[in-house]
Amino acid sequence: MSTQDADDRREYYRIDDTIALDFTPLRGAEALASDVLHDSSPLFNLLSDLHLMDFESQHLLRHIGERDRTLANYLKVMNKRIDLLGQAVAQGLLRDIGTPKQVSLSEGGVSFTSAQAVAVGEHLAIKMVLMPQALGLLLRAQVIHCRALADQQFEIGTEFEALTEAQRQLLARHILQRQALERRQAREQTDPS
Repeated sequence: MSTQDADDRREYYRIDDTIALDFTPLRGAEALASDVLHDSSPLFNLLSDLHLMDFESQHLLRHIGERDRTLANYLKVMNKRIDLLGQAVAQGLLRDIGTPKQVSLSEGGVSFTSAQAVAVGEHLAIKMVLMPQALGLLLRAQVIHCRALADQQFEIGTEFEALTEAQRQLLARHILQRQALERRQAREQTDPS
């Protein structure tokens, strides 16, 4: 394990997860630009924007809840309806992105297997759909390792670059939810009451 991998493991909590993931190497000016990436799929952009808007409006919903519980409850129901629509959109996107695969995910990066080798140091646009909340993220990453595995597969380790605070928070929330689910499932298996 490289020093970078060891440092990443200490700095961020990693989870093993199953997500839809696709990547595209960034070439030329794209690789050097640090601005936000855009996907050509309007549905993927819609899914991503829905979750970012939900994240950015959470503090407003808390303030409304302090003043008007009925209105806050109504808005929560509307959010659930929008989430259901987002999950339906995500099902269509999963067909475009590909079959969900096992990954190791943290706020710092993602490791995954691929039939395609990628050079260390190369910049990627990584498109992910995190389940079950159908969170669509398009993130920049740099390859920190690429190891040959059996069956002509490669393990690709990446480090995210230029995450916005909202993207970082959405990743952190997903990781915490998965961690809580794993703990709950472990308790249920050890305590079958």
